Amino acid sequence: MSIDVYSWPTPNGHKVHIALEELGLPYTVHAINIGAGDQFLPDFLTISPNNKIPAILDPDGPDGKPFPVFESGAILIYLADKTGRLIGKPGSSERYTQLQWLMWQMGGLGPMLGQAHHFRQYAPEKIQYGIDRYTSEANRLYRVLDKRLSEARFLGGDNYSIADIVAWPWMRYPDRQGVDTATLPHFKRWFAEIAARPAVQRGVEVLAQHSR
Repeated sequence: MSIDVYSWPTPNGHKVHIALEELGLPYTVHAINIGAGDQFLPDFLTISPNNKIPAILDPDGPDGKPFPVFESGAILIYLADKTGRLIGKPGSSERYTQLQWLMWQMGGLGPMLGQAHHFRQYAPEKIQYGIDRYTSEANRLYRVLDKRLSEARFLGGDNYSIADIVAWPWMRYPDRQGVDTATLPHFKRWFAEIAARPAVQRGVEVLAQHSR
């Protein structure tokens, strides 16, 4: 059965699109136009009570019953556990390493890069304190990732996983975040390897017509 995906072409939306493409799961996309306020519609709020995209509704959830999932990190863990792919075995050090980096993205990388985008690109007035604060934090987080990738091929270790999928879409436009990648060779190697994956290329094209 097809999984219903409620999404929009943002980094958080792309995470789920990429994961579904990597896993080869059938899905149906429902565009939630966050610029038009679709995320506040009552039907969507029954699936995503925090009025954020993405969210999914799996008709074949736990116990064979329909099951909604919101929050992009939770969705990726759910899909990985459902298929037994893109995540380490339960109880393994690999799994816990992957989950640590997934939480790093959810709690730090995504929110901080989002603020960098806002203050550098979209804020109605230029607030230098905000620009400086979040540009500095963006650069710090890129360095954290680069150091990790000097030690391992992927964020979670030897294997590509949901830890990479949650981070990669947020790092497609470092220049917009005030980050110079010339001094980040391990990031550049990792980013290019993931960008070359066919499933990733398909994932970022989902709903892309709405961002052009």
